Amino acid sequence: MARPEARKARPFVRTIGLAALSIGLALAVVIVARDRSAPPARCARGMVPLGARCCGEGQTLAGDRCVGKPARCAEGLVVTEAGCVARPRATPIEAGVLRIGPSDWEAQGQVTPRVVTMEAFAIDAYEVTEARYAACVAASACAPVPLSEEPGRALSRVTLAEARAFCAWAGGMVPTPEELAFAAAGAKGRRYAWGDTGAVCRRAAWGLVGGPCGAGATGPEVAGSHPDGASPEGAHDLAGNVAEWAAPRTSEAVGPELAEARGGSFGDGAASALRSWNRLEIAASTRSAEVGFRCVYPFAAAAEGGALAR
Repeated sequence: MARPEARKARPFVRTIGLAALSIGLALAVVIVARDRSAPPARCARGMVPLGARCCGEGQTLAGDRCVGKPARCAEGLVVTEAGCVARPRATPIEAGVLRIGPSDWEAQGQVTPRVVTMEAFAIDAYEVTEARYAACVAASACAPVPLSEEPGRALSRVTLAEARAFCAWAGGMVPTPEELAFAAAGAKGRRYAWGDTGAVCRRAAWGLVGGPCGAGATGPEVAGSHPDGASPEGAHDLAGNVAEWAAPRTSEAVGPELAEARGGSFGDGAASALRSWNRLEIAASTRSAEVGFRCVYPFAAAAEGGALAR
């Protein structure tokens, strides 16, 4: 039988326990509210936000460049003396049917509904980087273009003709609009390259000029630095970073040839620019900090891990 003083203590103990629980719940509410009011996370693990950029851990920012040897990079990227770099590889895209249509209300009036039977092909897992393009220039197969001297950064400010020259040197071609759309949407018609869930800052480099993910960006990010936004097939940055050249299988025309750039870029502030159906018609001679490219190859190029020689 409990002593009288013990029986008297029980209500006091229960009171202390309830008070502690209330304080814990209040703290949890404060923490959640603080997290929700904080700026959205935009850098992957292994990368840190510096200005408008996501740099490797341990790097510093010089102008708009991430400099120095990082201690760590995002998953899939390689640590080098000059920064985080993606190893060139191709990822396979199985044959299927591309259904292009305004399944999204925002696509109304923006796309022409059609069904396209797609043959299997392989596509660069990463946008072409400055390091890859510099190798093409060194081989006298590509025309020199201004570089930021950050080797892992996605290349930009190239014309369609320069993109075609590089892809030919690398053993591939510039994708058609349908190939880029199919790589992003897949046979299931994904809204975004990663799936149907919303566009958040950690999945793609977008909204970095005037928000919502950053401010003041003047160029793209390191290719592959947002692995959470990769497609199920393993292609990175099909949405955001640089919009990518796409062109029909025609010979280079003389004059103001029109082509497409797809996928949206770091400069786009609206999530609709990242949708799989989004396209921008621009002159083939355009040089823009927001436009780069990747190449497509025969399906066999994705065999044995998809490693590319160039």
